[in-house]
Amino acid sequence: MAFIAVAFLLLTVIMPMHWLTDFAVFCILVLSFDLLYGYMGRLSFGHVLYYGVGMYAASLALVHLAPNPFLAIGAGIFASAVLSSALGFIVVRTEGATFALVNLALNQIGFWLAMSGLQAYTRGEDGLSSSVRAIGFLDFYKVPVAFGFMLVCLLLVFGLLRMLTRSPFGILIRSIKENEERVKFLGYDTLRYKWLTFVIAATLAGFAGTLHALVKGFVAPGDMGPLENARVIFAVLIGGAGNLYGAVVGGVVFETMINLLATNIARWEMFLGIMLLVLVFWFRRGITGYIADLAQKLSRSRGSPAERMP
Repeated sequence: MAFIAVAFLLLTVIMPMHWLTDFAVFCILVLSFDLLYGYMGRLSFGHVLYYGVGMYAASLALVHLAPNPFLAIGAGIFASAVLSSALGFIVVRTEGATFALVNLALNQIGFWLAMSGLQAYTRGEDGLSSSVRAIGFLDFYKVPVAFGFMLVCLLLVFGLLRMLTRSPFGILIRSIKENEERVKFLGYDTLRYKWLTFVIAATLAGFAGTLHALVKGFVAPGDMGPLENARVIFAVLIGGAGNLYGAVVGGVVFETMINLLATNIARWEMFLGIMLLVLVFWFRRGITGYIADLAQKLSRSRGSPAERMP
């Protein structure tokens, strides 16, 4: 965790702080997806539905209840947790491509509701603006304060997931990924564990959505569209699935690529596609997996003195 904090602080020397603020929020979303995909092996094409629910619930709370950031965070977390708990009972009963497509369908329904069905509340494609009242030193309109708060949130989520994935619960969901039938044979109710993992991942995505609403002050349906979900999937693949550090590395690398290309190149989407193909095919296990493999090869090549003697 200290490595992440130091890395983000060092990056402020070479990158705008508002970039890194957005990076921290995006990394939380990527971490939530990595729990579902990297650790439990369930690929979802609609994970950002809960990100969208969190950001809209937070924005509506700011507009209609009070401009209090903690109230907004609570509203976003509650809304995403309740929705994912209900939908999760249906979703976790599916497998493979069906799981991915069911989530995509649910996300499209949510996208349509934000765009048209609930336009009276969401303002449709015009987006929903909100303002946040400063509480003491916590003023989200000050970039260093917003950056510090988002970095702390990222570290808290990372620490929570590290404890979770290293616990017996984490070992069990990894086992479900490897061989669910064997886990069932051992007497575990895998459906319950899959549902709980789904809810945790979705709630953390909703938390990321609330932070997006706080730091941006504006939300729109495009923030929860299919393209956003593709960004999350690519970030996990670039960093390395099933590795929390990989999720953070992938999130930072992917967002850096987008920001640098969009700032300096006119047809940046084409170059982004080429770079993504190179990264995904060259680093099959992601950047962190490649580094781990390289370190292992180096340690083997050195060997012990006794092993090197003829």
